[in-house]
Amino acid sequence: MLLPTYDYFENLRQYNQWVASTMKAFWENPVFGMYPSPVPSTLAAWGRVTEHSLSRITSKPDWGIDSVVSDEVEYLVSLETVKSLPFCDLIKFQSTSPKKVQRKVLIIAPMSGHYATLTRNTVISLLPNCDVYITDWKNARDVPYSAGKFDIEDYTKYLIDFYTILSPKINVIAVCQPVPLALAAAAFTSKKSPKFNPASLTLIGGPIDPDANPTDVTDFGHRASMETLENTVTMPVGLNYKGVGREVYPGSIQLASFIAMNQETHNKAFLDQIEREASGNAFEHDRHNKFYDEYLAVMDMTAEFYLSTVERIFKNREIAKNEFKLDGEKLDFGDIKSIPTFVVEGANDDISAPGQCKAALGLLNNLPKYMKKFHLQKKAGHYGIFSGRAWRSRIRPLFLDFIDKFS
Repeated sequence: MLLPTYDYFENLRQYNQWVASTMKAFWENPVFGMYPSPVPSTLAAWGRVTEHSLSRITSKPDWGIDSVVSDEVEYLVSLETVKSLPFCDLIKFQSTSPKKVQRKVLIIAPMSGHYATLTRNTVISLLPNCDVYITDWKNARDVPYSAGKFDIEDYTKYLIDFYTILSPKINVIAVCQPVPLALAAAAFTSKKSPKFNPASLTLIGGPIDPDANPTDVTDFGHRASMETLENTVTMPVGLNYKGVGREVYPGSIQLASFIAMNQETHNKAFLDQIEREASGNAFEHDRHNKFYDEYLAVMDMTAEFYLSTVERIFKNREIAKNEFKLDGEKLDFGDIKSIPTFVVEGANDDISAPGQCKAALGLLNNLPKYMKKFHLQKKAGHYGIFSGRAWRSRIRPLFLDFIDKFS
C-alpha cells in the first residue's frame, strides 16, 4: 500500500489554501453588497481565516523584538549569531543600551514542532535585566542531506558546545523537550570539564521521568511501537526544499496531533474568528492571529531525533534511570555537585505533568540540598510557566532571585 508522501501533504495544503483564497475573492465581490444576506460575508470571512491560517504553516515567525525599555529609556535590539551549526544557530539579542548587565542567560528552546520564537515572551521579559542567548533550531527540511544525521546525542553535543562557548557564568533555562538533555550535558561537563559548567540550571516543565505522572503525550509513546512510528509519521523531505531526501517527522503531522489534543477548543476559536471577520471586528494582529500565527507555524524535525527521543527518553526512560549514554559512555547525574538547579512545574500542565520534571532533583543525589529549588505554579498550564502570566508575575522573579543568590 502506498502511504502519503511529503509532497502529498504539501500539495494538499496548497490546494486548500487556493480554495480558501478563491472563496475569499469570489464572495468579496462588491456585487454581493446589493443583497441583504449574511451568506456572502460569512463565506468571504471563512476564506480569509482559512487562507491566512494555511499560509502560516510553512512560514517561520519573525522574532519581532526591535527594542527594549530599561529605566524608562527605549533601546534598539538586534540579533547577533554567536555560532552557526548545521541544525542550530546560537543567537544573542544585542541591545544598544550602554548599561552593563551582570546576568547572562541561555534559553534552550524546545525542538518539538514549533520554532524557538515560541519563547519570544520569555526573551522579552528577561532582556531589560539580562544578556539573553537562545538556541534557534533550524527546520530540518532546510538542512541539506549532506549535513548528516541529528539525533538526541547530537543535540546533547550541541548543548555542551554552547555551554563551553558561553562559560563562565552562563545561567541556563531549558524549556520542555530539552530539559533531560540539558541535564545530560551538565553531567558531561561536570565530569569532563567543570570549568564549563553552567552557573545555574533552570528546568521548566520537561520529561525527566515521563512515568512519574503520565499524560496523553507519554502514553502515546508507550502505545505506539517504534516500527509503527517509523512507517507512519516519518518520510523524506519533498522536492521543493534544500533537505530533499532527508527523513523527517513533518511539522504538518505534528500540528495535526497538537490540534487533536484540544479539538473542541480550536474549533470554537476558528468559528469565533470567522464571526468576527464577517462582522468587521477582526484585525491583522488581534489576539486570535497573534496566538495562531505562532501556533500554526511548525517545523520538521529529523526522523532520527524524533525516534531516538521516543525510544530513549519515553520508552526506555534512560534519563529517569540514570542510564543515558553519549558516544557509548554512560553519563552519571551524580557527577553534578556544584550546579544550582531550579525546577519549575505547572499544576495544570497536560503535556509534562507535575512530577515529571521534579524527578531531576532526585537524580542529583550529590548536589547539596541548598542548591536545589522547586516551584509548583498553581493554576498554570504548560505555556504559562515559561511564556504566560504565571511566568511574568511569579516565576521570572523567582528565577532572577535564584541566579542572583548563586552569582
